[in-house]
Amino acid sequence: MAALKYAGMDDTDSEDELPPGWEERSTKDGWVYYANHDEMRTQWEHPKTGKKKRCAGDLPYGWEQNTNEHGQTVYVDHINKRSTYFDPRQVFTVEDVIVKPKRYDGNSAALEILQGRDLSDKVVLITGGNSGIGFETARSFALHGAHVILACRNLSRANKAVSSIQEDWQKARVEAMMCDLASLRSVREFADTFKAKKLPLHILVCNAAVCTQPWSLTEDGLESTFQVCHLGHFLLVQCLQEVLCRSAPARVVVVSSEFTDLLDSCGKVDLARLSPPRKEYWSMLAYNRAKLCNILFSNELHRRLSPHGVSSNAVHPGNMMYTAIHRTWWLMTFLFTLARPFTKSLQQGAATSVYCAVAPELEGLGGMYFNNCFRCEPSAQAQDPDAAAGLWELSERLVAQGETMGQIRAI
Repeated sequence: MAALKYAGMDDTDSEDELPPGWEERSTKDGWVYYANHDEMRTQWEHPKTGKKKRCAGDLPYGWEQNTNEHGQTVYVDHINKRSTYFDPRQVFTVEDVIVKPKRYDGNSAALEILQGRDLSDKVVLITGGNSGIGFETARSFALHGAHVILACRNLSRANKAVSSIQEDWQKARVEAMMCDLASLRSVREFADTFKAKKLPLHILVCNAAVCTQPWSLTEDGLESTFQVCHLGHFLLVQCLQEVLCRSAPARVVVVSSEFTDLLDSCGKVDLARLSPPRKEYWSMLAYNRAKLCNILFSNELHRRLSPHGVSSNAVHPGNMMYTAIHRTWWLMTFLFTLARPFTKSLQQGAATSVYCAVAPELEGLGGMYFNNCFRCEPSAQAQDPDAAAGLWELSERLVAQGETMGQIRAI
């Protein structure tokens, strides 16, 4: 107390009351700090108690955090139509204690995981974001301030998805861009257009997929399920690799699913299994093999880019979910219609992608596989580093060959 008296800090009635010349402030993410106007300095510890504090909870209903033209943080009360520099969350503060990350599971929703987060400094790119899980992923990010870009094959549907999100929140920053993963030319054109915007890229969600498709070849001469689910994303990431590295820390989330064997009897990646001829094609098997490619690709991507601040994880959104991905197979659609009352919602399906994209405890960590927001151990084949490296090399060759084929067909 003698030291406090000497410093003129003992003449307040409350232990938490600040001495003259001090002001309590808060950061955007709710941490409290203290400004000493006499000495022109700031500190995290309370000048009397030495304790650190943070704001408890989110902004009250009707309040919004903005930045004015001078770069100052302003809090707007839309209900009472007033503005203030004081953070209303400071009315309720708690001492800084070690808080264990909240555990999420198959019942968690994407918006629940993002609750209270400010993503206004993030740029997010999502393939297939106009419907299903991709749409809910995009919507969740956009409603928390992120600049979201939907990379979609059908631009008309993508623009409708943009309008739907902006109906939820007029200030949502979301736009649609054309990207057909079944065309390597379209993927490169999309990447060039994106890079011309001079935007960073903090989160890339490789979400688009097709399932139960009849056998067909793309303009690049490859089986369509394999190209849309894997090879198109492989090229997309390669084209945007420099942007991701410049935006570090950045994250890639690759949406996988159930998967099956991919290697031949010698333990090598078998091209005949990836892009089979018509007589050896079965749609579900092709889809499951492509989903194994997703995991191997994510693992190898993390190995290559993690030294540059880019991490990658593969996710399974969970079973028993009603989406439109099976719309081309009447039997699957019928079965899921019967089971719909027992299926997960699309918000719950988007949760694992969102979790891997923003969870603080996953910063810098990758090469993992998540199901229902839990880390899982996939099969030994899905964790085989030689298979992952082999798939990467094969994918590079197929991209080169496919682009050559596409150019020939265009002549």
